[in-house]
Amino acid sequence: MDLTYLRTFRQVARRGSFTRAAEELGYAQSSVTMQIQKLEREYGVPLFERYGRQLRLTPPGETLLGLVVQMLELYDQSKEIVANQLTGTLTIGTIHSLAAYYLPIHLHTLKMAYPGLNIQLVPDSEASILTKVREGDYDVGLLLDHFPADATLTCTLIREEPLVFIAPPHHPLAQSGEGLAYADFQSTEVIVTEDGCLYRGMFERLLKEHDVALRIGFELGNLEAIKRCVMNGLGIALLPRIAADVELSQGTLVQLPFPHAHLAMDLQVLLHPKKWMSQPLQAFLWILQAGDPL
Repeated sequence: MDLTYLRTFRQVARRGSFTRAAEELGYAQSSVTMQIQKLEREYGVPLFERYGRQLRLTPPGETLLGLVVQMLELYDQSKEIVANQLTGTLTIGTIHSLAAYYLPIHLHTLKMAYPGLNIQLVPDSEASILTKVREGDYDVGLLLDHFPADATLTCTLIREEPLVFIAPPHHPLAQSGEGLAYADFQSTEVIVTEDGCLYRGMFERLLKEHDVALRIGFELGNLEAIKRCVMNGLGIALLPRIAADVELSQGTLVQLPFPHAHLAMDLQVLLHPKKWMSQPLQAFLWILQAGDPL
């Protein structure tokens, strides 16, 4: 069997779309469809099924995906060991804030060291990242969570990332000079990230402990949209400091001090305990821990 078909199958399963998989692999969609159909004939079972517009793996497809991930990883390992090649694919699962504001400079350093390396950066939810690192679908995961994020995985702490309340410079709370108090949240609308976000949940629990109700003005899944809404006076927001560094330094946003609680998350790297450590993966971890270019 051609390993190309297995790589195509893995990509369709990851993206949940024939079209997106074809775009990323550089194939025509008809070619992707043909490869999947050949695999289904080879195994004698359907590998995907549609629910409306959603494409999902069938139970046999889920079983095959677990085996395919192992097969392709073993194949990549054999190439590097036998031929000492420094190419292949590194798949990184991470949350949107780290994908947008933390990882690009480090990925640039990695790409300079390994120009032949194909890097797949996949923004995902926290729960999905943990699952896909456990199952081998992601080579490595990066999260903001309390350390360790998962006792079954190998977690490496990179640094503590502070959470900050941001507001436009003209906001009344920004002009008072006194900082935030819990009572302020009774009369202040907060623009929040999507439900299930770890630091949103931490903040909600903190307010609940102090018998304060959270007034949600908007719920948005895009950090740039949140910052734009804050700039336009639609509320304040709680974000990782790294996501608002540029605007805070430019003065288009200001940080509201909140001295009554230590709000921070741990930036950490997640690996499967039995993960094979290719040279590019080892270099990537070194880059993250060093915080400086190679």
